Amino acid sequence: MGEVWIRTISNSLVRADKVTEIASTRASLHDDQGYALKVIVDGKAHVIIDDGGLPGSFTERQDYARHLEDALLFALDEAREADASVVVCFEPETEGWALSPASELAGRIPAGS
Repeated sequence: MGEVWIRTISNSLVRADKVTEIASTRASLHDDQGYALKVIVDGKAHVIIDDGGLPGSFTERQDYARHLEDALLFALDEAREADASVVVCFEPETEGWALSPASELAGRIPAGS
């Protein structure tokens, strides 16, 4: 079984097994609208999504952010079942979580492919 990593908005990676909390805020980092989604590792926040353009009321934005938190948990569970190391990242085009083999991101092709 491989490791699971989460890609942040700064394109860094954090180990999923070190995450102690998944949290969202009611506004993006740079705007009073939208939302931000982050994971906490060793007491430090790592932002995964920062969307200042999400329309809607405060309640609608919070509900959407909670939906993405839940979807991230399901993506992490799916990634943990993989044999190889996997990177989980948010895809803004699909507004969903994508799983990529870490070997592809490193430019290596897995054996047997």
